[in-house]
This record gives sequence, C-alpha cells and structure tokens, in this order.
Amino acid sequence: MTKGKEWISCRDVLWLMVFWGFGINYMLRNNLNLAIVTMVVPREKSVAATECGSGNSTYFDGRNSTSTLQAAAAAEQQQQHGQYPWNEYQQSMALGAYYWLHWLLQLPGGLLARRYGTKMIFGLGNVLVAVLGFALPYATHYSLGALVAVRALQGLISGVVWPSMHDMTAKWIPPNERSRFVSSYLGSSVGAAVTYPLCATIISNYNWEAVFHITSLIGIVWYVFWLFLVYDSPQQHPRILESEKNYICKSLTANDPEMDEDNCRAEAEDPKGTNQRVPWRAIMTSGPFWVTIVAHWGGVWGFITFMTQAPSYFKYVHGWNIRDTGLLSGSPHVARMIFSYLFSMLADWLLRTKRMSLTGVRKLANLVCAGGQALLTLGLSFSGCEPVYAAVLMIAGTAINGAVSSGTIPAFVDLSPNYASVLFGINNLITSPSGFLSPLVVGILTNDNQTIGQWRLVFLVSAANLAVSCVVHLVWGTSEEQPWNNYAREKRRIKDAERASPAETKEFIEAKTDEEDDKAKGEVKAEQ
Repeated sequence: MTKGKEWISCRDVLWLMVFWGFGINYMLRNNLNLAIVTMVVPREKSVAATECGSGNSTYFDGRNSTSTLQAAAAAEQQQQHGQYPWNEYQQSMALGAYYWLHWLLQLPGGLLARRYGTKMIFGLGNVLVAVLGFALPYATHYSLGALVAVRALQGLISGVVWPSMHDMTAKWIPPNERSRFVSSYLGSSVGAAVTYPLCATIISNYNWEAVFHITSLIGIVWYVFWLFLVYDSPQQHPRILESEKNYICKSLTANDPEMDEDNCRAEAEDPKGTNQRVPWRAIMTSGPFWVTIVAHWGGVWGFITFMTQAPSYFKYVHGWNIRDTGLLSGSPHVARMIFSYLFSMLADWLLRTKRMSLTGVRKLANLVCAGGQALLTLGLSFSGCEPVYAAVLMIAGTAINGAVSSGTIPAFVDLSPNYASVLFGINNLITSPSGFLSPLVVGILTNDNQTIGQWRLVFLVSAANLAVSCVVHLVWGTSEEQPWNNYAREKRRIKDAERASPAETKEFIEAKTDEEDDKAKGEVKAEQ
C-alpha cells in the first residue's frame, strides 16, 4: 500500500492479526477445559438434581431443567464414556498445569520483544504451542503426568505472548487509539468463545482427541498469515502509505518535546535502539506501577475462574450436557469482546474530546471491569439452583470484564511507552500464578464435594479479589507518564555532555535548566 488511497490501514490489518493471534492463543489454552468433561468417567447425577429437587430450576431456554438435562446427560453418557477416573483434584491439576510455568517467561518475553521484535516472539509463542498441541492426545493416553507435562510446557512457551505485544503497541498506536487497539487483545475472548462450541461439536461428531488436532492446525494456518502481513514498526513495513507512517510518528511525538519525527523513525527502525537499557530500580520502586499490578490481579483472577471452571460448573452442578455446556461457556466471551470494543470506543472518545483525563478513563474502566464483576460474581455465588440466573450473571460478569482493554492493560503503556513490554512482563510474572491458583482453590474446595455451598465459596473468593483490586486502583491509581520513561535518553545526554569540552558542558547544563530549554537547544544546534 504505497500508492493511491488506502481502503484499509496497516493499523487495521495489525488489529485483525493481533485479534486472531490472541484468539488462537486462547483456543490452544482452553481446548482442554471442555474436552476434559468427556475425558473423565461421568458422574451419575448432577448436584442440582441431588440438592435442588426436580422442580426448582429452569433450563435457560425455558424448558424444565431436571427432566430435560438428566435425559440429555443420560443420552450423552451412552455415546461418550470417559476413559479416565480422575477426581476433581486431578482434573484441577490438568487444567492448572498450563499456568504452572506460564509466569516464568513473562518478563523475558517483554525483554525478548524489545530485542528481537514482537513479530518473532509473539508468532513463535503461538505456533510452538500449536505444534505441541498435536502431542496432547498421545500424552494423555500415556499418563496423567505426561498430559500435565505437555500442558506445562505449552504454558511456559505461551508466557511470551502477552508482554511481547505491548512493545508493538507502543510503536504502532497513537495514544488516543490505544483503547480501541488493545481491544484486539480480547480476541482471546472470541478464541475462548469459539473454542467451547467448536470443541463440543468436534467431540459430538468425532472424539476428544480430534479437538487438539484441529485447534493446532488452525494455529499453524494463522502463523503463515502473521509472517507475511505483520511488521514490528511502521518504518519496517514495505507497503504502508507515507501518510499513515507520518501520522503515527506525529501522534507518538506530540507530547514529547524532545522527540521529533526523525528521532521517532530512527528509534523505531533500530530494534536495539536507544532505550535498551532498563531503569530497573526506578521501575521496581514505582508506586503507580505496583498499584496497576494490584488492579490487574483481581480482573485476572475473576476472569480465569469463569473461563476455566464454567464447563465443570454447569456440567456437574446444573447437569447440562456437553453441547449446552459448550454453548454457555462460549457465549460470555463473545459478549466480552463486544463490550470491550464498544467501551474502548467510549474511552477513546472521552480522551479525544478531553471530557475526561487519561487517569480518569482508566479508573472508570477498572471500576466497571473489577467492581462490576465483583458484584455480579457475588450474585452468582447465591444463584443456587437457578441455572437461568447463574447463566445471566456469568455472561454479564464475563462481558464487563472486557473493560480491561481500556483499563489496566493500556495503563502500562501510559506509564511508560518506552518500557511497556517490560512493565507488562513484570505484571504478568506476578499475576499469572492466579491461573493455577484459581483452579487449585476450586479443586481443594470441590474435591469429592461438588455441592452448591462449596461452589459458593469459589465465587466468594473470586469476588473478594475483584473488590480489593477495584478499591486500590480507585484510590491510588494513575496513568501519568513516569519520569523514568526517558531514562535511556537522559543517560545518553549526560554521557554526551561528559565527552564534550568544558564550554560545551556548561552550555548543555544551561540549556537543560533554562525555562526556554527548546529555544536554547535550537541555538546550540545552529551554532554547531
């Protein structure tokens, strides 16, 4: 796209590829969540049928739940007999294994993206997980330990995916477009939404082994498109229009008086650029950074609880069959993506029209994401034998979690565009363990005790995490760019001054401290 009028911008293409990239990532992450329901030996009765009686609950499409659901479950059990007598604790190990080592490459993922580019790191993080997916059926047939090992390895490699993308976002996306672009990260929700009904259909027509083969093949197809369509910066893209390239640079440099368009291009074209040195001490002692991490923790815990446990909850507690479980488990994630995109448009509009500050927009988004989901999760915990209420509350709670794309996720880019991938890597290093802690809590609370009361405790724990993260961010959160964002540039300027003559050093100091700094630097440059 070098001539003529563009009909789709390179940023739009990037949005689509990132959207499906995260979708693939979550498809490969979540395929076991539903498959495991048919892999294990089925229970004879649902908890709802035992505790709630035959007439207390209603199926979400209006039919009487107990007779319909028990009949459907009985018919399904005749077709599909679980092969593995795993209890709830063993199932939680299989589901949580993905997250055991997932945290380990979060920070390295951000650093590797800064050095080698997001295109390589994000792409490999997805395609290698897809290749390993082909081995999952064979590992499962061998032993539970082998399944856990392959899942743990998948989670380890996938750890580079999320933090690596922030480096590309900082280079490609103007500040007033970040909320909408970061909504592409929630392609993860669409990936999850597609995965559940897709897996249910595959299982019903083939077998659970086919789930892993088909989802892995989809991941490899995506990678081929990624290689040919995506580039690490506008300056490296061979088909971008000059008008789009100039617009991006102007937008990224608008709030930085020391960065002109030439410097913007130079820093983006050099993958080892001027900001490779990381101000570790300043980052690790930054209050706003740690507040943002706490704010992100609750949203992750709440989302993971809903995402990984929805199939088991509606299968075991409400007795739904595999098709209905797949449909319900997937639908909240479609709602999450839609909500995310619409809310991001609102957030960018509030910023563009200056109706709300950047910090105000991020706080509003986290209030909706964490605070709103906390209330809905609390309601879910007391939904008891009413599957309609449970379904509505879970869909709504997952949907409003989509506001995270306008809240804590872009907040790391706001705090420091130059070190965004490092910040997000540290954040994920800390928050990713919730991915295995949440299933572990569920396993401990429900092992041989699949009761509505125990599931209530699961949801109350999730609601508490969400509430704390919401309050902390409301009180102490900020999205103002931190002084250490330009650490490397300042270090370079100091070194340049140290190498200069005494007269030049004096001139540099005066220029640095003068109120008309820009004018002074211009005069120095003119004299030189």
